[in-house]
Amino acid sequence: MLFAGVDAGGTTTRAAVHAADGTRLGHGTAGPGNPAAHGATAAAAAIGQALRRALDGLDPRLVAASVAGVAGGDDDFAQVLARVWAECGIAEPPRTAGDVEVSYAAGTAAPTGTLLLAGTGAAAARFSGRAVTAVADGLGWLLGDEGGGFWIGRAGVRAAVRALDAGLPYGPLVELVSGHFGVTGEPRRRADGIVRLAQADRMLLAAAAPLVTRAAAAGDGDAAGIVAEAARRLTATAARLSGEGPLVLAGGVLTADGPVRTAVLARLGGREVTTARDGAAGACWLAALDRLGDRAAHDRFTALHGS
Repeated sequence: MLFAGVDAGGTTTRAAVHAADGTRLGHGTAGPGNPAAHGATAAAAAIGQALRRALDGLDPRLVAASVAGVAGGDDDFAQVLARVWAECGIAEPPRTAGDVEVSYAAGTAAPTGTLLLAGTGAAAARFSGRAVTAVADGLGWLLGDEGGGFWIGRAGVRAAVRALDAGLPYGPLVELVSGHFGVTGEPRRRADGIVRLAQADRMLLAAAAPLVTRAAAAGDGDAAGIVAEAARRLTATAARLSGEGPLVLAGGVLTADGPVRTAVLARLGGREVTTARDGAAGACWLAALDRLGDRAAHDRFTALHGS
């Protein structure tokens, strides 16, 4: 009896297959699996690719249950996933869940607690009985997701463009952003080039988030200010849903060591904080929990797998 799990985010899709005792038997990654950001066709293709890689060498007919955690999914996309599962040889379609559900499961077995997620997007969720009872933010790249990777990247690119436009002295952030967009020449020409490319592909802004943290580490004042503001916004979002149980930090912005995680931890003070591991492992554990109940030991599914 096998269990499959998928964690499909705005940047990367991860899939895993575990045995009933929690042993990982397969793992696969692919590109973005968020249908809201990238379209249902591209998201389904990425999810299918990651799942096939995770199933390599395994008999898909042995998959007893599966969970697909998808950022930006809906009921229509659940039907798309059912077709992907059938194409992969898995008889039963997955139980679909939000990315917040699998991220929380990747960080704790506690039925009650709070999740603070900052990947490409950002949201907080309150859990009771492992069910989401309240959500804060998660409003998307255009109107929300404050403090997440897209927000950080956009803020960094905006600061760089404004410095170039104003002819101000600039440091590491402007140089890193210019290199990211491949622009050279005098300041206004660089600014125009960055604006044109960002308007053509908004995901270039999300990809700029690591440049902001690198510039902050190098002493860039604008970048340091963005990091501090991201941490303030993220912790303010979490504070709206505070309550008993652990606070799980999830998403690449908060699980990787770096200035944003450090600033968030400093602001959280004495709270009980855990860090989510691989979301695909969390999805596998949820699938096993659905079938095995309390016999699906959380640590064996998640403890040995990085974020």
